[in-house]
Amino acid sequence: MVVVDSCGWLEWFTDGALSDAYRPYLEDIDNLIVPSIVLYEVYKFLKREAGEEKAFLAIGYIKNARIVPLDDTLALKAADIALEHRIAMADAMVAATADMHDCILITSDADLKNLPNVKFLSKNDENPK
Repeated sequence: MVVVDSCGWLEWFTDGALSDAYRPYLEDIDNLIVPSIVLYEVYKFLKREAGEEKAFLAIGYIKNARIVPLDDTLALKAADIALEHRIAMADAMVAATADMHDCILITSDADLKNLPNVKFLSKNDENPK
């Protein structure tokens, strides 16, 4: 199972530079866990940049995966991760979701690069790993 950070979803939905690198993870919907904060971030960005219709289409696809809502346990785990790694709230929620569900976190967010169980896809790499 994997968690793909918002940046990965946005790369894919906007045909960004790393779209192909994220494709295998995002097309394998049965092995995806999606933190609810990712729904927020993807919807907000796409609605602003591409319009409401594209945003709703994207969310419709994402909702085929297992969505993990924010609850008290996840919130406290995220706060601990934010404090330990000095990262922002949304990043900590994504990392906490991956950690609590024993998932690999797939991201291009440099703030998450050095966390445990992260597969970092760099925009600077010609062939991301």
